[in-house]
Amino acid sequence: MAVDTAGHARTLLDLKSAQLPVVAVVLKTVDVSVIAAELAARRADDPEFFDNDPVVIDLSAVHDEPQPIDFAALVQTLRSHRTRPVAVRGGSGAQMQAAHEVAGLIAAPDVQHARVQPPREVIHEVVREVEVVREVPVPAPGTVVVDKPLRSGQQVYARGSDLVVLAMVSFGAEVIADGNIHVYAPLRGRAIAGARGDTSARIFSTCMEPQLVSVAGIYRTTETELPDNVRGKPAQVRLDGEKLLIEPL
Repeated sequence: MAVDTAGHARTLLDLKSAQLPVVAVVLKTVDVSVIAAELAARRADDPEFFDNDPVVIDLSAVHDEPQPIDFAALVQTLRSHRTRPVAVRGGSGAQMQAAHEVAGLIAAPDVQHARVQPPREVIHEVVREVEVVREVPVPAPGTVVVDKPLRSGQQVYARGSDLVVLAMVSFGAEVIADGNIHVYAPLRGRAIAGARGDTSARIFSTCMEPQLVSVAGIYRTTETELPDNVRGKPAQVRLDGEKLLIEPL
């Protein structure tokens, strides 16, 4: 601590809470060689898939796996693919301890309990990142056009209009529109249409591989595998009542 000429104590730094974007890498196997192959395949399709992004390693899907995880090799693999592992979550006690002792990873808070509860009149959970306002849909007077790839952590919001993206939406990127969303390239990130409650909004892509899709607050994530007739193919997303449909084009 320093003292100024008037004799008053002054600090040379401030401590503030911060919310920073991170990518969650959800492991579905403890075989690091398989993980490395998957990362290599994704970067082969999109060399800019990662850009030295900070990542949290999510172990919830392998929590009960008896085989130990080689965290040293896992962290080295992730770093070689332009990511920066900083934390781990969802693992067993032994996994969390090993992650800290072997790789120096801290325990990230479990976001499972931080999800926003859905409105009473809607059975489905409202997407946490977007506040869905139940009101008369705002007409879309124009269209926002994006002609550059969207990388992880980037977000585009077309307020009161449709959104057209002419390049890839990478995993971890987010496109939002009060109207429709058209992606004339692989859609691998999050797409949220009808963000202010327009239940007639739709999502279109020439290559449907989304991390998450949502129309008027009703959403679906990649935890539910897409059927073969739409995964990686031209498809649309629309609402039928309270049911989200993903259909081939």
